[in-house]
Amino acid sequence: MARSTARKRALNTLYEADEKSQDILALLDERIAHPGAQTPLPDYAIEIVKGVAEHRRQIDMTLDEHSTGWKVRRMGVVDRNILRIAAWEILFNDDVPDKVAIDEALALAKTLCDDDSPAFIHGLLSAVCTAKNAAPAPESVTEEADEESSDSDAAASDPTDEGDVSDSSDSSGASDEPAAPSAEIQPTVD
Repeated sequence: MARSTARKRALNTLYEADEKSQDILALLDERIAHPGAQTPLPDYAIEIVKGVAEHRRQIDMTLDEHSTGWKVRRMGVVDRNILRIAAWEILFNDDVPDKVAIDEALALAKTLCDDDSPAFIHGLLSAVCTAKNAAPAPESVTEEADEESSDSDAAASDPTDEGDVSDSSDSSGASDEPAAPSAEIQPTVD
Protein backbone atom coordinates (compact mmCIF):
# COMPACT_ATOMS: atom_id res chain seq x y z
CA MET A 1 0.00 0.00 0.00
CA ALA A 2 1.32 3.45 -0.88
CA ARG A 3 2.69 5.65 1.87
CA SER A 4 0.27 8.41 0.84
CA THR A 5 -2.62 6.13 1.73
CA ALA A 6 -0.91 5.14 4.97
CA ARG A 7 -0.56 8.83 5.92
CA LYS A 8 -4.28 9.37 5.27
CA ARG A 9 -5.18 6.38 7.43
CA ALA A 10 -2.82 7.59 10.18
CA LEU A 11 -4.47 11.02 9.95
CA ASN A 12 -7.91 9.42 10.36
CA THR A 13 -6.74 7.65 13.53
CA LEU A 14 -5.05 10.74 14.99
CA TYR A 15 -8.08 12.88 14.10
CA GLU A 16 -10.47 10.47 15.81
CA ALA A 17 -8.34 10.26 18.96
CA ASP A 18 -8.04 14.06 19.05
CA GLU A 19 -11.77 14.68 18.49
CA LYS A 20 -12.79 12.13 21.14
CA SER A 21 -9.99 13.17 23.55
CA GLN A 22 -9.03 9.50 23.52
CA ASP A 23 -5.59 8.02 24.14
CA ILE A 24 -3.90 7.65 20.75
CA LEU A 25 -2.28 4.28 21.45
CA ALA A 26 -5.48 2.83 22.97
CA LEU A 27 -7.41 3.81 19.85
CA LEU A 28 -4.65 2.43 17.64
CA ASP A 29 -4.75 -0.90 19.49
CA GLU A 30 -8.53 -0.97 19.02
CA ARG A 31 -8.20 -0.25 15.28
CA ILE A 32 -5.59 -2.98 14.88
CA ALA A 33 -7.63 -5.56 16.80
CA HIS A 34 -10.98 -4.65 15.20
CA PRO A 35 -10.54 -2.91 11.85
CA GLY A 36 -14.30 -3.09 11.18
CA ALA A 37 -15.35 -2.51 7.59
CA GLN A 38 -12.03 -0.90 6.71
CA THR A 39 -9.00 -2.80 5.57
CA PRO A 40 -6.41 -3.28 8.31
CA LEU A 41 -4.15 -0.29 8.97
CA PRO A 42 -1.01 -0.33 6.83
CA ASP A 43 2.25 -0.89 8.71
CA TYR A 44 3.43 2.62 7.89
CA ALA A 45 0.21 4.13 9.27
CA ILE A 46 0.83 2.24 12.52
CA GLU A 47 4.43 3.48 12.58
CA ILE A 48 3.26 7.08 12.10
CA VAL A 49 0.61 6.91 14.82
CA LYS A 50 3.03 5.31 17.29
CA GLY A 51 5.73 7.84 16.40
CA VAL A 52 3.41 10.82 16.84
CA ALA A 53 2.13 9.41 20.14
CA GLU A 54 5.67 8.80 21.42
CA HIS A 55 7.02 12.23 20.42
CA ARG A 56 3.86 14.35 20.61
CA ARG A 57 5.08 16.69 23.33
CA GLN A 58 8.30 17.48 21.45
CA ILE A 59 6.46 17.75 18.12
CA ASP A 60 3.92 20.19 19.57
CA MET A 61 6.64 22.25 21.25
CA THR A 62 8.54 22.45 17.96
CA LEU A 63 5.42 23.46 16.04
CA ASP A 64 4.54 26.07 18.69
CA GLU A 65 8.08 27.46 18.54
CA HIS A 66 7.95 28.00 14.78
CA SER A 67 4.30 28.96 14.39
CA THR A 68 3.48 32.63 14.04
CA GLY A 69 0.39 33.60 15.98
CA TRP A 70 -1.05 30.11 16.44
CA LYS A 71 -0.39 27.55 19.13
CA VAL A 72 -1.00 23.90 18.23
CA ARG A 73 -3.94 23.63 20.62
CA ARG A 74 -5.73 26.46 18.75
CA MET A 75 -5.27 24.99 15.26
CA GLY A 76 -8.00 23.07 13.50
CA VAL A 77 -7.97 19.36 14.32
CA VAL A 78 -7.16 18.27 10.76
CA ASP A 79 -4.45 20.92 10.31
CA ARG A 80 -2.92 20.06 13.68
CA ASN A 81 -2.68 16.35 12.91
CA ILE A 82 -1.37 16.85 9.37
CA LEU A 83 1.37 19.01 10.92
CA ARG A 84 2.11 16.37 13.58
CA ILE A 85 2.50 13.64 10.96
CA ALA A 86 4.81 15.74 8.79
CA ALA A 87 6.80 17.02 11.78
CA TRP A 88 7.29 13.43 12.98
CA GLU A 89 8.56 12.46 9.52
CA ILE A 90 10.88 15.48 9.39
CA LEU A 91 12.26 15.18 12.91
CA PHE A 92 12.19 11.45 13.64
CA ASN A 93 11.97 9.44 10.41
CA ASP A 94 15.19 9.58 8.42
CA ASP A 95 13.67 7.35 5.70
CA VAL A 96 11.50 10.22 4.46
CA PRO A 97 13.17 13.26 2.85
CA ASP A 98 11.96 16.55 4.33
CA LYS A 99 10.62 17.71 0.95
CA VAL A 100 8.51 14.56 0.62
CA ALA A 101 7.07 15.02 4.12
CA ILE A 102 6.10 18.60 3.26
CA ASP A 103 4.66 17.68 -0.16
CA GLU A 104 2.58 14.87 1.35
CA ALA A 105 1.28 17.19 4.09
CA LEU A 106 0.31 19.75 1.45
CA ALA A 107 -1.51 17.11 -0.60
CA LEU A 108 -3.58 16.16 2.46
CA ALA A 109 -4.21 19.80 3.34
CA LYS A 110 -5.37 20.68 -0.19
CA THR A 111 -8.01 17.96 -0.12
CA LEU A 112 -9.10 18.14 3.54
CA CYS A 113 -8.58 21.69 4.82
CA ASP A 114 -9.75 25.21 4.02
CA ASP A 115 -8.03 27.35 1.40
CA ASP A 116 -5.61 29.09 3.80
CA SER A 117 -4.30 25.91 5.41
CA PRO A 118 -1.84 24.71 2.73
CA ALA A 119 0.14 27.98 2.81
CA PHE A 120 0.18 28.00 6.62
CA ILE A 121 1.24 24.34 6.78
CA HIS A 122 3.92 24.87 4.14
CA GLY A 123 5.39 27.88 5.94
CA LEU A 124 5.40 26.18 9.33
CA LEU A 125 6.95 22.94 8.09
CA SER A 126 9.57 24.87 6.11
CA ALA A 127 10.53 26.69 9.33
CA VAL A 128 10.80 23.35 11.16
CA CYS A 129 13.09 22.00 8.39
CA THR A 130 15.25 25.12 8.41
CA ALA A 131 15.70 24.92 12.18
CA LYS A 132 16.44 21.19 12.03
CA ASN A 133 19.06 21.65 9.33
CA ALA A 134 20.66 24.63 11.10
CA ALA A 135 21.06 22.85 14.44
CA PRO A 136 24.15 20.65 14.82
CA ALA A 137 23.38 16.98 15.22
CA PRO A 138 23.68 15.89 18.86
CA GLU A 139 26.39 13.35 17.91
CA SER A 140 28.59 15.98 16.26
CA VAL A 141 28.31 18.32 19.25
CA THR A 142 29.28 15.46 21.55
CA GLU A 143 32.18 14.45 19.28
CA GLU A 144 33.46 18.05 19.20
CA ALA A 145 33.28 18.28 22.99
CA ASP A 146 35.11 14.94 23.29
CA GLU A 147 37.84 16.13 20.87
CA GLU A 148 38.28 19.38 22.81
CA SER A 149 38.45 17.42 26.05
CA SER A 150 41.02 15.03 24.57
CA ASP A 151 43.11 17.94 23.28
CA SER A 152 43.12 19.68 26.65
CA ASP A 153 43.85 16.40 28.48
CA ALA A 154 46.82 15.75 26.17
CA ALA A 155 48.17 19.28 26.66
CA ALA A 156 47.77 19.05 30.44
CA SER A 157 49.59 15.72 30.61
CA ASP A 158 52.54 16.85 28.43
CA PRO A 159 54.88 18.95 30.59
CA THR A 160 57.09 19.71 27.57
CA ASP A 161 54.27 21.42 25.69
CA GLU A 162 55.38 25.03 25.42
CA GLY A 163 52.18 26.13 23.69
CA ASP A 164 50.32 26.55 26.99
CA VAL A 165 52.07 28.71 29.52
CA SER A 166 50.12 29.01 32.73
CA ASP A 167 50.82 30.03 36.27
CA SER A 168 50.81 26.80 38.25
CA SER A 169 50.21 28.70 41.47
CA ASP A 170 46.64 29.52 40.36
CA SER A 171 44.68 26.61 41.79
CA SER A 172 41.23 28.04 41.05
CA GLY A 173 41.08 26.29 37.69
CA ALA A 174 39.77 29.51 36.14
CA SER A 175 40.54 30.07 32.50
CA ASP A 176 40.34 33.02 30.18
CA GLU A 177 38.92 30.74 27.47
CA PRO A 178 35.16 30.30 27.17
CA ALA A 179 33.69 26.98 28.25
CA ALA A 180 32.99 24.35 25.60
CA PRO A 181 29.39 24.29 24.37
CA SER A 182 27.05 21.97 26.21
CA ALA A 183 26.39 18.71 24.40
CA GLU A 184 22.78 18.76 25.55
CA ILE A 185 20.36 20.74 23.42
CA GLN A 186 17.40 22.11 25.36
CA PRO A 187 14.13 23.02 23.61
CA THR A 188 12.87 26.53 24.18
CA VAL A 189 9.46 27.08 25.70
CA ASP A 190 7.46 30.28 25.35
